[in-house]
Amino acid sequence: MLEMKLCGDPILRDVAAPVLEITDEIRAALRQMGDMMDAQNGVGLAAPQVGISSRFLVMRKPGSLICMINPKITEKSKDTIVLEEGCLSVLGPDGIPIFVDVARPESIVVEWTDEFGDKHSQKISGIVARVVQHEIDHLDGILFIDYLSSAKREMVMNKVKKRKI
Repeated sequence: MLEMKLCGDPILRDVAAPVLEITDEIRAALRQMGDMMDAQNGVGLAAPQVGISSRFLVMRKPGSLICMINPKITEKSKDTIVLEEGCLSVLGPDGIPIFVDVARPESIVVEWTDEFGDKHSQKISGIVARVVQHEIDHLDGILFIDYLSSAKREMVMNKVKKRKI
């Protein structure tokens, strides 16, 4: 059984290793991650968030679960957009993700391999692009709070610390 890792766990700051072979174990982890994400009303979940230091993630698009193995952003738009972001690994004292405004490129081109070994490349924008960027950041040891000013980050971390008993 996979376990959600929370802000402060060192695995969230590690750069995840590339997946060299898509195994049944990885497919099972992807399915379990999808279930965990759905149970917590999330829209994306990266392997390090469940204690696996490998480059794969799941995300929810309307009507389907997308599994990305070794995803890589190959292009980013110059135009950025500021939207609220939260994270299943950054929880407030009430156990609910903390949401703050984060600026990110409005659109990206991402390449990945799916759970069947098929290669994909797609230009995406809007909320889907934001989710992919957020989750790929997890694979690189980056949290969304790293994009905040030091004052705003400190405010978020004070809320996170109140959760720890």
